[in-house]
Amino acid sequence: MRFKRLLYILLFLTATSFAKDIVYHVPIQADIDLGLPAFIERAIRQAELEGASAIIFDIDTFGGRVDGATQIKDAILGSKVMTVAFINRRAISAGALISLSCDKIIMTGGGTIGAATAVDLSGKKASEKVISYMREEMASTAEQQGRNIAIVMGMVDEDLSFETVVIDGDTIEVDDIQGAKEGKLVTLTTEKALKYKIADDKAETFEEVLEVLGFEDPQIVYMGVNWSEKLVRFLTNPVVSSLLMTLGFLGLLFELQSPGWGIPGTIGFVCLALFFGATLFTNLASMTELLIILGGVVLVIIEVFFLPGFGVVGILGGIVLFSGLFMLLLPEHPISQDWESAFWGLTIGIIGAIVAFVLLGKLVVKSEFWQKISLSSTERSSEGYSTSIGLENLIGQEGVAVSDLRPSGWVLVGEKKIFVVSEGEFVPDDNRVKVLSVDGNRVVVRKIS
Repeated sequence: MRFKRLLYILLFLTATSFAKDIVYHVPIQADIDLGLPAFIERAIRQAELEGASAIIFDIDTFGGRVDGATQIKDAILGSKVMTVAFINRRAISAGALISLSCDKIIMTGGGTIGAATAVDLSGKKASEKVISYMREEMASTAEQQGRNIAIVMGMVDEDLSFETVVIDGDTIEVDDIQGAKEGKLVTLTTEKALKYKIADDKAETFEEVLEVLGFEDPQIVYMGVNWSEKLVRFLTNPVVSSLLMTLGFLGLLFELQSPGWGIPGTIGFVCLALFFGATLFTNLASMTELLIILGGVVLVIIEVFFLPGFGVVGILGGIVLFSGLFMLLLPEHPISQDWESAFWGLTIGIIGAIVAFVLLGKLVVKSEFWQKISLSSTERSSEGYSTSIGLENLIGQEGVAVSDLRPSGWVLVGEKKIFVVSEGEFVPDDNRVKVLSVDGNRVVVRKIS
């Protein structure tokens, strides 16, 4: 029995001694958008399940969306696996926030990190509210990982200045960082990042990073964006999402001008479905926003099909609908830049749809295809054409409403049941009415007091 136990222990120690470390290689390249967090979260989740020893993020970015970077930062800080930022040339703006959230930062020679101030859509410095948010977001992340807060805050706010910093308990005079002066943003080269303990080490290649971390012949898992994540990143691109909204509205506008359901409505529905689906996938939208939009649509339908004219219900439905669409463009925790972006995105989508509807409408009517599917001439009654269905003899006769007229409904005149419309007033069921006029298949009646 003792021999078997010793044998099991020996086999276990032998297996563990030959087991390779698992290291994940996760690229963060180009712009940081709302489709990237899903990829990063998937990589971290998979690395945790496989018991990986480290996740190395290969970073080379000029930044991007702050809300996307914040989601990535939260995922990295919550990781149970050691995280390493390999700044392979640059980590600017939102890229700096992601790098600072990692347990270790390793930079290539000639690399840069910093310049993380927030800007608006025109490229100008954002409001103090936005700057304050980004400044404290960076500071809290640096504090979590034990990095110098003063330098990190200087990456965001050019109004800050400092002459000394405390590194490992020692006070160091700062005389080689241009951004330490008021009116300048902090951006660190590799050497300065190492000097002030923002970066932990230096390496030129991914293989050198493995050596620095002490991994010998590890098993490398190269992560890549899958097709669904690529699709979402494409659909959440600001240009593409605005185009989808425009085409969606445009298709529905064309569909309203033709009977039944056809190609324009289908295209519009698909575009809006892609737009809504992408926003749901990236957590930009929740079921609350979709329910608000659905409520607006229901109110508009009630106004069009069940209530006469266009009144309070229709206006309220339009307000609710566009409010839901506006909320759909906002992230979970919006800053002023997000409000502005959402406003212009919705405005461009609506105006673009209306302009395209007018311009394309004129072109379509003149096209050869339209001439084939529509009548190019008018059939006038003076030329012998008539749309009469033989109800003219009912003029002046009285009948009984067999349904509510809102303002249209059914009336029984003699033994004939016909579809009529009132003069605009509501006529309850069982009330007597009089036929005023007949124009083709349109029969107008008036309630008899």
